[in-house]
Amino acid sequence: MTNHDELTLELALLEEELEAEAAQDPLDLISELSDQTQDIAAQRELVDQALVELQGNHEQQLQGLKFFCEHRDPRALPLLLPLLDSSCPILRMSAVYALGRNPHPEALPLLLPKLQQDSNGFVRKALAWTLGNYPSFEVIPALLKALGSDIAAVRLWATSSLVDSSLNNSNQREAVAQQLLLSLRIDSEPAVRSNSAWGLGRLHAYLEPDLALSLGEALVAACIDDADSGVRDDARNALEQLQNPALLSRLQNDWA
Repeated sequence: MTNHDELTLELALLEEELEAEAAQDPLDLISELSDQTQDIAAQRELVDQALVELQGNHEQQLQGLKFFCEHRDPRALPLLLPLLDSSCPILRMSAVYALGRNPHPEALPLLLPKLQQDSNGFVRKALAWTLGNYPSFEVIPALLKALGSDIAAVRLWATSSLVDSSLNNSNQREAVAQQLLLSLRIDSEPAVRSNSAWGLGRLHAYLEPDLALSLGEALVAACIDDADSGVRDDARNALEQLQNPALLSRLQNDWA
């Protein structure tokens, strides 16, 4: 490189540095840092207030639970766990959702049996969602049972959570896929059948060839035979995700 080229390169680099410095007034940077510091301090105050509320009366506990359904802080765990046994189903439900937002291994042994034992459907629905945030293999048998026998709202969330959990537990994907195939065929609730089709589309790439083939056949059948147009649409969307021209061609031939 000539001296002229070196000088040209140095000038170009210097211009870039000057442009970067001129891009924003240093006083503006100080102002932004100050705002961020204030925001962090305000957030800490809200967290501390919510922790205190969890130890208060019924209304205060509800406010604290609402906060931790949206925010995370490890200090909330010992205050959330006792609320799982509250006589108030709203408190139990909110505590379950908060533990889904703030998952911790210590909570799992308390959450699992409640999916079968809690008498309130809204609480069990919250449990079906929350357990999907726990990567442990232990959640899958409980969710499979819920998908096979619980009310529609619980089955709906169990479907989604089963897919999420099975992606973290490869040895249980086949059992999950088999139950989703069954639900797609026989569940009485269209929303559950739609969610089953969606879940099967997500699992397809991770399944053994024989099961993947059965999955494709089930989606084709749902596209053609399901009585609900929403289920047919969702099955079609899942089928398109498989990127299998032969199955799509069969579908078009059956519709022709």
